[in-house]
Amino acid sequence: MSRGFVKEDDQEEIPIVPPRADLPINVVNYVTQVGMDELLYEKQEFINEKDNLEITDINERRIALNHINAKLLLLNNRISTAKMVDLHNQPKNEIRFGALVTLKIGDKTKFQQYQIVGVDEADISKGKISFISPIAKILINKKVGEKVVLKLAQEDRVFEIMEIIY
Repeated sequence: MSRGFVKEDDQEEIPIVPPRADLPINVVNYVTQVGMDELLYEKQEFINEKDNLEITDINERRIALNHINAKLLLLNNRISTAKMVDLHNQPKNEIRFGALVTLKIGDKTKFQQYQIVGVDEADISKGKISFISPIAKILINKKVGEKVVLKLAQEDRVFEIMEIIY
């Protein structure tokens, strides 16, 4: 049937769902066990939200379900492409995915700690940085005592690797 014969009120509202954390095309979706657990927990939360939806208006309910289903679709795609990295198998003396790295930044006396994690697990407020972030990229394969330089617009920031933990 032509769209010209459909009432405007009957048109399905397409849910606007914000995209998940950016993962470039052809980049493996690495996750830690914690990251995978968080993704699975998030999936269960969406399922619970669908099961416990208390909207009685049919149109509002359909829109709400479409929105949850759209978020679930993105999440299920992320889960299905996830490749879990066993941190026990990482080389203890080199920075790799999953490493908790203690850094001395420039001439500051206070050290910073960052863990290199998957894109969905990354949260700078928790000291977790994505493996595709500029800082993680310059740290990969480095060892304790080495220094790396991150070129910024206004300055070059020097990081000295103080400790690596898995």
